[in-house]
Amino acid sequence: MESIITMQDVFWRRDGKKILEDINWEVTKGQHWALLGLNGSGKTTVLNMLNGYIWPTTGKINVLGQPFGKTDIRQLRKSIGWVSSSLEERIRSMQRTQDMIVSGKYASIGLYEDPTEADYEQAIQLMDELACSHLLDRTYETCSQGEKQKILIARALMAEPELLILDEPTNGLDFITREDLLNTIQQLATQKNGPTILFVTHHIEEILPVFSHTLLLRQGTIFAEGKREEVLNSARLTDFFEKNVNVDWHYDRAWMTLQVSHQ
Repeated sequence: MESIITMQDVFWRRDGKKILEDINWEVTKGQHWALLGLNGSGKTTVLNMLNGYIWPTTGKINVLGQPFGKTDIRQLRKSIGWVSSSLEERIRSMQRTQDMIVSGKYASIGLYEDPTEADYEQAIQLMDELACSHLLDRTYETCSQGEKQKILIARALMAEPELLILDEPTNGLDFITREDLLNTIQQLATQKNGPTILFVTHHIEEILPVFSHTLLLRQGTIFAEGKREEVLNSARLTDFFEKNVNVDWHYDRAWMTLQVSHQ
């Protein structure tokens, strides 16, 4: 099987403190993964590492067949689409939606190149696929939060990445808008020849049927990993959260409730 991500015996220390410890994880082509963890679990550190912004203190990383240390990381990043709140904070709010999407081809914040007509045609096609073509010619700041997320996903897809990382893309969305975006992600993940998707979340109900595997990260270590149905169960998540929780399945999605004892 073709390897998309391999992390082998990865440790990362900062100021003498272990942030990541003994990370061994492999994602192969054809799989889509959800990464679940509380704040401070190490999720952001893992993402920064996969993008080559930080390097492991010890251990080996290989992304898209490129071993770190023998790879031009800047070139590799062109094959990785990344949607995150940190990106949104750097966006020029007065930029037109299609210009922002096209900038994704050049991995730049803002459009400094001379895009071709074909670039704009591709951007408009992506807007159609993500059901946001009505935003054409709008400025980014006039879009709703859900619309902004779709524009950022279209931007990430502009370079036709092999790996797409969605870092808590539903943050700040109401229930209806969240479900609309999740439906868009589900459709994207089922496209033939589409990218491998890594979906980062706090909420297990957002882990869609298309996400075949789940990684649980806690305090910088892998608590559990494997097929979604094997990881997302009451016993496993009770241990993970150190709280009594109950997991029920509806429409092939897991929903979790906290068991409260009534005195």
